[in-house]
Amino acid sequence: MAARLEGFTVLSVSLDFDGQKAAWLKAIQQDQLPWTQVSDLKGWKDDAAVKYGISSVPANFLLDPQGKIVAVNLRGEALQARLGQLLQ
Repeated sequence: MAARLEGFTVLSVSLDFDGQKAAWLKAIQQDQLPWTQVSDLKGWKDDAAVKYGISSVPANFLLDPQGKIVAVNLRGEALQARLGQLLQ
């Protein structure tokens, strides 16, 4: 189950390749990332990356409660502002 943080869910999709699983799992532990982490170890051919047209990382998508994408690749103050709007 993905972690719930202040009214939203965080899910990370790794674009690591086969053979990098141990390093990926170690990084999750070292960085103390409490949310759900997934990877099919296909790198850029990851099913989610292909489906959502991810061509660079990091990438982020904000979804509303119905699963509709309401913002893409926001950073810094723009991300904070949009989250504030969505969480009101």
